[in-house]
Amino acid sequence: MSTDLEEYRRKRDFERTAEPAPAARPGAGPLTFVVQKHRARALHYDFRLEVDGVLKSWSVPKGPSLDPGEKRLAVMVEDHPLEYASFEGMIPKGEYGAGEVIVWDRGTYSPDEGGQLLFADRQRAETALRTGLEKGKVSVFLRGEKLKGSFTLVKVARREKDWLLMKHRDEHARPGSDILAEESSVVSGRTVEDVKAGRSAPPRGHAEVAGARPAPFPGFVPPMLAQLASGPFSHPDWLFEPKLDGYRTIATVEDGHARLWSRRGLDVTAQYARLVPDLERQPAASLVLDGEIVAMDERGRVCFQCLQRYLQSLRRPDAGSQVPLIYYVFDVLYLDGIDLRDASLRERKKVLQSVLRPTDAVRLVDYFERDGETVYRAAIQNGLEGAIAKQAGSRYESGRRSGSWLKIKATQTGEFVIAGYTAGEGARRGSFGALLLGYRDEEGKLAYAGHVGTGFDETLLGDLKKRMDPLHTDSCPFATVPATNAPATWLRPELVAEIKYSQWTADGRLRAPVFLRLREDKPPEDVRRPVVVPIPAPPAGAPQPEPAIDNILTQLARPVQELTVTVAGKRLKLTNLDKELWPQTGAHAALTKRDLLKYLARVSPHLLPHLRDRPLTLSRYPSGIDGEHFWQKHWTHPLPEFVTTVNIMSEETGKPGEYIVCDNLPTLLWLGQLADIELHTWFSRISPEPDLDHAGPQRDIEFLLDRPDFIIFDLDPYIYSGKEAKGAEPELNRKAFDRGGQVALWLKEVLDRLGLAAFVKTSGKTGLHIYVPIVRKLDYRTARKAAESIGQFLLKSHPAEITMEWAPERRTGRVYIDYAQNVRGKTLASAYSARPLPLAPVSMPLPWADLGKVYPTDFTILTVPDHLERAGDPWADILAAKRDLAEALEKAR
Repeated sequence: MSTDLEEYRRKRDFERTAEPAPAARPGAGPLTFVVQKHRARALHYDFRLEVDGVLKSWSVPKGPSLDPGEKRLAVMVEDHPLEYASFEGMIPKGEYGAGEVIVWDRGTYSPDEGGQLLFADRQRAETALRTGLEKGKVSVFLRGEKLKGSFTLVKVARREKDWLLMKHRDEHARPGSDILAEESSVVSGRTVEDVKAGRSAPPRGHAEVAGARPAPFPGFVPPMLAQLASGPFSHPDWLFEPKLDGYRTIATVEDGHARLWSRRGLDVTAQYARLVPDLERQPAASLVLDGEIVAMDERGRVCFQCLQRYLQSLRRPDAGSQVPLIYYVFDVLYLDGIDLRDASLRERKKVLQSVLRPTDAVRLVDYFERDGETVYRAAIQNGLEGAIAKQAGSRYESGRRSGSWLKIKATQTGEFVIAGYTAGEGARRGSFGALLLGYRDEEGKLAYAGHVGTGFDETLLGDLKKRMDPLHTDSCPFATVPATNAPATWLRPELVAEIKYSQWTADGRLRAPVFLRLREDKPPEDVRRPVVVPIPAPPAGAPQPEPAIDNILTQLARPVQELTVTVAGKRLKLTNLDKELWPQTGAHAALTKRDLLKYLARVSPHLLPHLRDRPLTLSRYPSGIDGEHFWQKHWTHPLPEFVTTVNIMSEETGKPGEYIVCDNLPTLLWLGQLADIELHTWFSRISPEPDLDHAGPQRDIEFLLDRPDFIIFDLDPYIYSGKEAKGAEPELNRKAFDRGGQVALWLKEVLDRLGLAAFVKTSGKTGLHIYVPIVRKLDYRTARKAAESIGQFLLKSHPAEITMEWAPERRTGRVYIDYAQNVRGKTLASAYSARPLPLAPVSMPLPWADLGKVYPTDFTILTVPDHLERAGDPWADILAAKRDLAEALEKAR
């Protein structure tokens, strides 16, 4: 089969169009597909399938459909390079296909002729597709964000280029639906109208899943466990799911065979055999899922007692066949050779939605963003236990009870070991009076938690007694023999009971306990006293009520030189409001302190979270950017009462100095009043959240400040425009900035392979800043060495384009990677900080997809507020994207 890109090259002038020139790129993993929405002379959709190193392409005038009754004409066009799969933008007038293009859908695919899927065998998949194309009939299974399931392409007789694209009838078919109503790009969120209007792309993620890495099939994976939250909450950085009342189960699929595992790693496939066929029909060669097996009652509600009765009935010939079982899936840990556990939860959810084939027996758990309180109330109203809250940016911590997942329950319950029972009296003479409960303390010893004597009926009393009789022992299993109100019989601590209770007493006993059920899925050795975790605080700098910011802007619009504003209940005097901070530049009017304060107020909901808990170095320009300038680290005279400070020991003098921390809007506006144009923040913080437990005393503050949240790469292009004065630094020019963007993308590729998330922003001057969020296990010295090693690795791959030379005169013509910023006390301009340059540019966080499409002068204190209102902050989840740097480097060895 011909795979010639010459026609593609011949039709395009790559000096004029942003479309990618072909470049050799080896393929790996499942084959990919893309559907691009393209408004040229007429609106159409380009359907493209990867095979043999190119994208086989069809123009579909009416677009694909999920309705099996629709037949859509698909005209075969020239092959496109693989790089084209991520292309979005404007093809200029005069060029072939001039008009707007977005990535309407994308994903992976496999030929599925005869029902066999080949996601894990690229060679056989390409052979099958090649054969189908030659015969004029292709059947493929798509795992996209919009298009899912089986489709066919059939060549029209006697018309060389014409084919028909049709949806097969399967569980993904949607008769009568219009999938084209979903107009936005799956990459950027833009529509073709947005592209035409030049609107920037909202942050929607990247083509590659950060943190995903090739790995052998793991088999059973110990599940991640949740801690107990003190109550329901809402938070923009968390996702919320209903808490299902069933048995936690890991499902694995390999080579067409599915197995089910309890949370203890026991193979329970035989117990839930009816679920296996639906799991084996999933469109994946190898797969690891996390979910909950539940049973439904006659009203269609989740029923734990029904599940227990089903399992008990397996010992009888009827095998409980009438009980409806469902495996509800909420996470994907592994897919077709790729381990996803280090990817963020949000990215794993996207993968899961694109790959899972829902059936009556295998279903997706719905999740909701931000509004956890509503999810919790709805769960309770529907008879569920409560809700599960999960940090959107969290990785999957296999086998660990993590604060990144929190369970929110209507009643307090916990698991306890049954370590004995007291003698029964009266009607209970033949069974027992109360169960003696315990849990493992920090040393692993069994501690007494009290006794429970309610919650049993006659059948349960008899069943429990039979279960306990073989466990009798002469020795008390508790570390300290408890006092009981009746003679005790001791048991080996092997049974686990779930107990409802009102609270703990001061002496460590359960108050008002009620027996709920046995939990055979919970290992007795893992039973600990339930710890209630405080709910996450709202993010610092969470958006102020709009009237507060609107009120500040209204007051700043008054034509006065001085005014006193009330901000969050604090009074703040603002003076010299028309003082010019940025002079007139060409046709651009001068910008004043008033303009700076308006900017700070409007962007405060996005800016304050990036300043929170970080010591600041002030960069003040009281006479404007052409006047006096001075740096200020410490503050020695009285401060407004709303300003937070922290004392930090100086490594040079050994004495403490007082640093300002900006964690509220009054402080931010006060800094503007001081003409602190640049906000330079440390890379470490004085707060332990979300990844450390240290806080409080000064020695702990010092510990925290020695451990950075990021490793930093400062990319400076030493590529001159030719207009600079002799000996001057390079000025901003497009060639240099584009080259810096290319180096940033190379760096991101390396970081992706290490499983590290990367965030990019303009410096506000000529270069780019790359921030890599890391778990705070390492000090600055170690982080700096890691940054240097990564930079050296990239330098070896691109020695002609990159330099790490200290001497500026030896950097000419290349992009300088500065890793030396990774030192305690060093700072860079914060995200959304203004810069002291003409036109008042801003250090602007970018979606990675925007590199090559934007220019630093696009982002100024006049343009950024409107941009943020449209697109939001692409760095909003940066701390939730932390990865273990030491672990990533160890895996790379």
